[in-house]
Amino acid sequence: MLTAIVLLPTAMAALLLCVPRSAPRPLFLTVWATTTAAELVLTVIVWAGYRTDGGMQYETRARWIPSAGISYHVGVDGLSLPLLAVTCVLFLACALYAWRQTRRPREFAALFLFLQTTCLGLFVALDLILFFLFFDLSIVAMYFIIAGWGHRDAARSALKFFLYTFIGSLALLLGFIGLYLAADPHTFDIVELTDANPLAGRATYGALVLLAIAVGLAVKTPTVPFHTWLPPAHTDAPAAGSAILAGVLLKMGTYGFLRIAMPVLPAAWRDHAVVFVVVGVVSVLYGALVALAQTDFKRLVAYTSVNHMGYIVLAIGAAGVVGGDHEEARRLAVTGSVFQMVSHGLLTGALFLLSGVLYERGRTYEMSAYSGVAERAPVFAALTGVAAFASLGLPGFSGFIAEFQILTGSLGPQPVATGLAVLGILITAGLFLRALQQIFLGPLRLPATAPGADRPFPDIRLHESLAIVPLLALGVVLGIAPRFVLDVVEPASRTVLELLAR
Repeated sequence: MLTAIVLLPTAMAALLLCVPRSAPRPLFLTVWATTTAAELVLTVIVWAGYRTDGGMQYETRARWIPSAGISYHVGVDGLSLPLLAVTCVLFLACALYAWRQTRRPREFAALFLFLQTTCLGLFVALDLILFFLFFDLSIVAMYFIIAGWGHRDAARSALKFFLYTFIGSLALLLGFIGLYLAADPHTFDIVELTDANPLAGRATYGALVLLAIAVGLAVKTPTVPFHTWLPPAHTDAPAAGSAILAGVLLKMGTYGFLRIAMPVLPAAWRDHAVVFVVVGVVSVLYGALVALAQTDFKRLVAYTSVNHMGYIVLAIGAAGVVGGDHEEARRLAVTGSVFQMVSHGLLTGALFLLSGVLYERGRTYEMSAYSGVAERAPVFAALTGVAAFASLGLPGFSGFIAEFQILTGSLGPQPVATGLAVLGILITAGLFLRALQQIFLGPLRLPATAPGADRPFPDIRLHESLAIVPLLALGVVLGIAPRFVLDVVEPASRTVLELLAR
């Protein structure tokens, strides 16, 4: 089942590329949307058959390169299944959002389908080389999406994105090779490496391997100071590309910490957990403060992603801090970090799609170019307001559940760092309120027009609402009734902490 879920999008992409470019545009977009809908249905079937008592399920393992200890090994547990689901939801939303795509729709749809395979494959990979393969291929697909369909300085931003993340992936590969050499017998299998704990008692070796893996994952996350590729890539990417970049690709880094770094290198993680706590707090505050200074709406949303990813790094760092009676708090922190990945994917994905709506109407993201937009587009204004309030963690939305768990779980092990991180919520509230006031309230002003000019600014369209409204609705559902996700995540969180305590 998992193999079908992973490979179906690429198979459909290959079929699309066999169709002549002269075929009707709706054909390509219909195939894309239908495939992503089928992927979501298959993932729902997997979720329905998943046992909440924990453990790896739906495993498939086949010999691939046995002489090098490499196998095709996939499976899901409570860490990966929620990310598998949110990935399918976001790709379906992007397919619906791009319904009016007229610029090379065949190639656009094929690239997104291939990118979906790389994302899904990474979240189910249980072999380090398989993980690395999907990690690297996602960079390639996103590079072409930004360079081919972005705007303004897209080529330069795509190149910067590729170089930064590719260098990070090389560091990641170096760390994987270090794990392979330490294991006896040599293997790249994540499950076998986790059971063997090959670097136990080898503090220096473990620290070096953790450093290599952490740098590779931190670039992808991204955390400060490895974040500088993110704002230009987001700003110049097409809206659908930005939604996937923020909603899915950034989670590859934080997921890698939970899947590989913490369980495979428990001693090294415990020894250096405070470093991750510091990096997390710096990312939270830096992301929020720099976002507050932005005049470009899409760039503002991009910097809030640095802020939100910082909360996850803070939580997983706090979970590794040893000492005191904080076992339940650490479990809550790990659970909250996974829930934050899901919540951030839905809400920030919606915000980037909404920023695309703004750009499509006014051809600029500059907030100073707009005023009083709520008068012309009240539904668009309402949806943006809901997305902004949900993103800053207002009760009733998934962001509140995630941040409450992270802060509550981190407070016991790291009270000072957690207290500083709370300031990030206050700054985020201020920057979103300022943006909403500037764009939607006051006298009407639209780009390149005098105040009150009669320039068309249509409200949200059907295909846009079909993409955005379900993301926000899921944010509300998870904020009110999160239990069905938490029941899946919590057993996996306990398992991670048990492995970390070895």
